Amino acid sequence: MTPRVVILGCGFGGLWAAQGLRGAPVEVTVIDRTNHHLFAPLLYQVATAGLSAPSIAGPIRHILARQRNATVLFGEAQAVDLAQRTVRLENGKEIGYDHLIVATGASHSYFGHDDWAPYAPGLKTLEDALEIRRRVLLAFEHAERETDTVRRAAWLTLVVVGGGPTGVELAGQFAEIARHTLRDEFRRIDPSSARVILVEGADRVLPAYPPELSHKARLQLERLGATVWLGRRVTAVDAEGVTLGNERIACRTAVWAAGVAASPLGRMLGAPLERAGRVIVEPDLTLPGHPEVSVIGDLASVPSHRPPVPAIAPAAKQMGRYAAKNVIRRISGKPSLSFRYRDYGQMATIGRRAAVAVIGAVRLSGFPAWAVWLLAHIYFLINFRNRVVVMIDWAWAYWTYERHARIVIRGIKQDKNA
Repeated sequence: MTPRVVILGCGFGGLWAAQGLRGAPVEVTVIDRTNHHLFAPLLYQVATAGLSAPSIAGPIRHILARQRNATVLFGEAQAVDLAQRTVRLENGKEIGYDHLIVATGASHSYFGHDDWAPYAPGLKTLEDALEIRRRVLLAFEHAERETDTVRRAAWLTLVVVGGGPTGVELAGQFAEIARHTLRDEFRRIDPSSARVILVEGADRVLPAYPPELSHKARLQLERLGATVWLGRRVTAVDAEGVTLGNERIACRTAVWAAGVAASPLGRMLGAPLERAGRVIVEPDLTLPGHPEVSVIGDLASVPSHRPPVPAIAPAAKQMGRYAAKNVIRRISGKPSLSFRYRDYGQMATIGRRAAVAVIGAVRLSGFPAWAVWLLAHIYFLINFRNRVVVMIDWAWAYWTYERHARIVIRGIKQDKNA
């Protein structure tokens, strides 16, 4: 009987695992709760109207259409029965497996304050990106018709909580939207007067980067017009603003980029978890006591690996390839291989001609880092069509500052912030 491999999640880890099993003597079933694979590193571009959703996403069925041993199911895993080797979906149906690869990723963490979520959405899905884009663009629309100066100032204040790569990218893009994209489009307000505030609890932005690059990133943000507040922690978020201890920021638009929590499915696997809820796996990425189950991507913690494996797209891709390779090895009766992460560097873009990058011993900032970031992200996009579309959109935006993906579909009657 042909071995059955079930892959939960089709992000970078899941997709690379599925493609790594192309041509292998197995039946592959990919299960995802969306119908698309998302190029998450560019999600902030959709949130800031730099790109449209199809530019950074592709239908899973289309991507795997030519892989004859792969079946795609639209569904969400609710539970895993390790003893019976089955996965139960949201409709109650059970899918059996001989080998299981869990790549369900991570979500937002509000550090025990989930009640803040409606007022400060995070950025993990296309739905999140479109909601953030809607709130930011409509903030300027509401400010245009507001006659009270205090309330208008609240509409023109955008707060980003969290100074990691996502927070830095969002803050930089918000500043560019206010100072360049919307210039000359309003009659009652000056969009460039908008305040973009980035709040970070640590003493520097991009804490995972070398201190000198963190400093340069902050300077580039401030040059774009953003305000950076360091060493301050959010204590409350509501529809009217953000509270930092005894200080209150009146704002109608806040975005959360401060915390990440592993997928809840990890807790159902019965394995030890680290603080953020990631599953502690064996050196070969398998679940302790269950060599037929691999956990990869943002859901996996590999304590045996030094230095620690970062929760970024390149790591998830490499884990996916390793998991697929080890499935093939186990089927052939060979021992599995321990995972070794190859660090190709880290990059964070801040705005037009502004970025930081660490590539081995090389540290870049400003235009050189931005150019490397640009080429790398175009190269790693899903397919040729996406690359062409993104190149055209970015070239146009570079010369004109225009962002044509500025459509919001929810009318004023449905806008609860109106």
